[in-house]
Amino acid sequence: MFTEQANKIFERSIADYHNYDNVDHPIANPYTPGSIEHLLYHKNWIDTVQWHLEDIIRDPNIDPAEALQIKRRIDASNQERTDMVEFIDSWMLDRYKDVQPAPDARINTETPAWAIDRLSILALKIYHMEQEASRTDTDEAHRTACSKKLAVLLTQKADLSIAIEELLDDIESGRKYMKVYKQMKMYNDPSLNPVLYGKK
Repeated sequence: MFTEQANKIFERSIADYHNYDNVDHPIANPYTPGSIEHLLYHKNWIDTVQWHLEDIIRDPNIDPAEALQIKRRIDASNQERTDMVEFIDSWMLDRYKDVQPAPDARINTETPAWAIDRLSILALKIYHMEQEASRTDTDEAHRTACSKKLAVLLTQKADLSIAIEELLDDIESGRKYMKVYKQMKMYNDPSLNPVLYGKK
């Protein structure tokens, strides 16, 4: 199943990152460029680095200048994340390009890649909640609370994986059809953000 493969790739990416646990460590994508495996690994690596940047920027003692640099890095990461989602959707669109939608085919509320994006984030939540649930430097109440949250996250992962599989099956069978929508983020575009173009 597609999601089984995706979940394994996300877990590998997260494990690879934590071998170094350094937001500046370069990605070493083990998959063939242009393949869906390569796209999924790259997507999750971006998510993993950004997860840790979000942790760093919340340090109450962080230098304000460093915090601003990290905030801008997070903004750039968000744009890269969006681009990767659109690349994955384009791969999906090409995969199903020969499918003839049924006359009564419906469109889904989100594209496959945006659902996969949520699956990638869930993989990160699960990894870090597992870490919290097994900490030895905290009390039993903390570990119990985190174990309960972990159980919920694992249920969400199972449910979302099923939903993605059903969506892909619907697209492949023509019961649903997909489009690739560009996110049209305006705040990163100097010609669309009035704070930026107003300074010219």
